[in-house]
Amino acid sequence: MMSLRVLTGITTTGTPHLGNYVGAIRPAIVASQQPNSDCFFFMADYHALIKCDDPSRIERSRLEIAATWLAAGLDPERVTFYRQSDVPEVTELNWLLTCVTAKGQMNRAHAYKGSTDANEAAGEDPDAGITMGLFCYPILMAADILLFNPHKVPVGRDQIQHIEMTRDVAARFNHLFGQGKDFFVLPEAHIEEQVATLPGLDGRKMSKSYDNTIPLFEGGAKALKDAVAKIVTNSLLPGEPKDPECHLVTIYEAFATPEQAAKFRADLVAGLGWGDAKKQLVELIDAHVGPMREKYQELMAHPEQIEELLQIGAAKARAIAAPLLKTVRESVGLRRMNALPAVKEKAIKIALPSFKQFRLEDGQFYFNFSDAAGRLLLTSSGFASGKDAGQWVGKLKKEGVAALTGDTPVALAEGVSSDDVAAALVALTVE
Repeated sequence: MMSLRVLTGITTTGTPHLGNYVGAIRPAIVASQQPNSDCFFFMADYHALIKCDDPSRIERSRLEIAATWLAAGLDPERVTFYRQSDVPEVTELNWLLTCVTAKGQMNRAHAYKGSTDANEAAGEDPDAGITMGLFCYPILMAADILLFNPHKVPVGRDQIQHIEMTRDVAARFNHLFGQGKDFFVLPEAHIEEQVATLPGLDGRKMSKSYDNTIPLFEGGAKALKDAVAKIVTNSLLPGEPKDPECHLVTIYEAFATPEQAAKFRADLVAGLGWGDAKKQLVELIDAHVGPMREKYQELMAHPEQIEELLQIGAAKARAIAAPLLKTVRESVGLRRMNALPAVKEKAIKIALPSFKQFRLEDGQFYFNFSDAAGRLLLTSSGFASGKDAGQWVGKLKKEGVAALTGDTPVALAEGVSSDDVAAALVALTVE
């Protein structure tokens, strides 16, 4: 069975929370375990620089995210797991793609448009505070993808435009430099319709922006318990029936078996108190993430182990990226200095004096004689036939100056001397 290549990028800003795990990390790791999968997981640390200018936060986030994915079960022997910044071919391809990408296309990118719209709404210059990193973000994303030619790229709906732009850039490059060969596969966006969106403490989507997250590993079991205790519920007392259609149940069901979920719902309807329900939720989540948390803490204590795995991943990634980039470089003319095929020199055509035969409305045939610069020297008398005119032309070409006698049927053009005509005829006969 042909393997399906899938590529996923993880931006290295912030610390993963429970919603990240359920919505992205867990399903991606499950997909990587399929027998026909060829998965590439990379930490998009260059992309992080667009959003964050705090070096300490970038550094810590890279470590936390790598440790999270590895602790959650990502197998670096089954997948290619690497840092974007460890693969220099990414930035070189980024430039090559930039050179064929229309600025007008970048003007329409959602992130850029959103920023300019916000500036204009605030009465600012449209480009106030906008960096070239933000403006060119879609091209770097295209380089991330095309360097490994994946078939599918799992993204959220807000990223579909970037995949479409990637396809456009790839098609343009193939057309300009491919000469009938496609360097780049046109990737497809893969939308996980069934991936859970976990609600946060207040019922809205779990997000750092809303400050309503439940930590995945950070802070240990105590931080998990404290966060779950803050989940907003109604004021119904123990013993009173509860509506199971609530966000606490949604979080519970993200980790429960069907049997556990059914019992939890039934217990709430039967009057299970919110305090006991939250205690059960903590126990369920901790049973799932507790062993992973131990692995996470071990990895965080030994970053050199993560570094070694990432360097191995970078070597695997570059083994694929380097040959493709070499071909792409050569396609645009960035080649080794080799002897070029000899260029055949074209013979230089020297202008010469010339005769021109023609017929006028009187029915007679005539000829003119001009020098190499096109200056008219002689005009003939009329002849009854083109043959007669041609015979005189032939006589002048052959005999040159000697053919110019008193009975030659020609007249000098205005301002022309007999020496001018003689010189032109000599040049013609010498040739």
